[in-house]
Amino acid sequence: MVNVIWISFVLIASFYMILSGNVGSLNDQILKGGIDGIKLLWDMLPLIVLWSGIMQIAEDSGLLSRFSNLVKPFLSKLFPSLSLDHPALGYIASNIAANALGLGSAATPFGLKAMECLQKDNPRKDEATDAMVTFLILNTAGVTIIPTTVIAMRLMYQSANPSEIIITSILATLCSSIAGLTFDYFKRRKK
Repeated sequence: MVNVIWISFVLIASFYMILSGNVGSLNDQILKGGIDGIKLLWDMLPLIVLWSGIMQIAEDSGLLSRFSNLVKPFLSKLFPSLSLDHPALGYIASNIAANALGLGSAATPFGLKAMECLQKDNPRKDEATDAMVTFLILNTAGVTIIPTTVIAMRLMYQSANPSEIIITSILATLCSSIAGLTFDYFKRRKK
């Protein structure tokens, strides 16, 4: 469905540009957007590689599994349908750790693995389970303690104080997490 929406936006914009006689502007924007995207990717690549490597080292050294064991009692309260030894809890804990450090790109593989584990236990493969919904809320609205990616982007664009957003990021993500998990809790109780 999202593909249809984006294609519709592109077609409507292109049609409007042709009708208004701004085809040259359309070509310029297409090229500029592509160049800007490649430049952003090139600037962010070292950060993504560094933190993905650090997360891999943490996983290989057992640090993530220790963190996972530390937060499993808390996670078992959020995911009552999962047992304490469920493999998805380890991936969920790793995803939370990466998101807390503002490393969405490093968190993605853990999130995909967690969803894969949760889907294996799903009796109705075309519907999300309560655990999947809760994890999606945690992943989307999770508390970010250090917004590493945003700080790096602010550095790239010569911000006077790139780290000044830390407190507001913590407050915003804390509020969104509380709101999302509260809604999820009441929605689950209603079932």
